[in-house]
Amino acid sequence: MNDDELRQALATLETMKVQLDAMAQQARFFQLSLEETMRAHDTLDAFAKAKEGDEVLVPAGASSFVIATVTSKRKAVVGIGNKVSIDMDLDEAAKYMADSANEVKNAIQKLNENMRQMDSQARSLSMSIQQEYQRRQQ
Repeated sequence: MNDDELRQALATLETMKVQLDAMAQQARFFQLSLEETMRAHDTLDAFAKAKEGDEVLVPAGASSFVIATVTSKRKAVVGIGNKVSIDMDLDEAAKYMADSANEVKNAIQKLNENMRQMDSQARSLSMSIQQEYQRRQQ
């Protein structure tokens, strides 16, 4: 490995580290999104299964809940993206949230696989660089 190749390898390794950090941050965002979506699903599912007059705990955020009484209205307002919300039947809304959670889970799996591949490549490149430094010191 000549000097230019070594500099290029070091630059590539640094770029990979930055990309891995960005991917890890994205994975944390996806995980938070998944947790929020699952809470919404659980709440909507509880309302869908409840009968009129039943009391249901509704998450208010920060591990806080409000006790709500179920009415005869079987609708929910659901955000579908880009700050757009629509009315849905409770069963449909719960299914929509379950589907959304599955999409987020799939995105997390793909991101984790990409991270594993990039990490493996970075480790391999790092070992090559270390071997080159060792060779040059001899």
